Amino acid sequence: MKTVGIVGSPRIGNTSFLVKEALNILGHEGIDTELVHLKGKEVKPCDGCLRCKKELKCVIQGDDFDALFETMKEADGIILGSPVYFGSATPQMMSLLDRAAYVQRQTREYFSGKIGGPIVVARRAGHNFTLAQLLLWYFINDMIVVGSTYWNIAVAGSAGKHDIEDDKEGIETVRHFAKSMSFVMKKLNS
Repeated sequence: MKTVGIVGSPRIGNTSFLVKEALNILGHEGIDTELVHLKGKEVKPCDGCLRCKKELKCVIQGDDFDALFETMKEADGIILGSPVYFGSATPQMMSLLDRAAYVQRQTREYFSGKIGGPIVVARRAGHNFTLAQLLLWYFINDMIVVGSTYWNIAVAGSAGKHDIEDDKEGIETVRHFAKSMSFVMKKLNS
């Protein structure tokens, strides 16, 4: 079993820290993990051409989408981590998710039954909308979403600081999420 953690931040910082925390727990539970940063990668936005209906793949060329999509397809679990940018997930994350969902919808074979959940970090506000935005992506792709003791959110990023370690409750919530995710993955694969 393998879980990929995708960090949608254009920087390496607070969101990356939390996704790594989740992957570390999963690793200790015997699940292979892979961390992917969208920082430094280009994923062009979906242009709505709908050629994926006929081709059964995204036809946009010249970016990093195909490699990222293959990583997502091969994983049994997917964790999406995004900071809040003006009340929503980052444009980098949404470009990846929009294109991946369009291709998935054509066959329903790539993500159906996979396990996962989102992790969201904000300085002050926007957690709930961004969490809901990412949750809806899991739901429309027929995935199994794992819960925790609270929503997988954290408060950090005050004046650009790497201050995630101050949010003890957020860290513990993400760790519990990862333990629950491991439990569900093992039960479904036994």
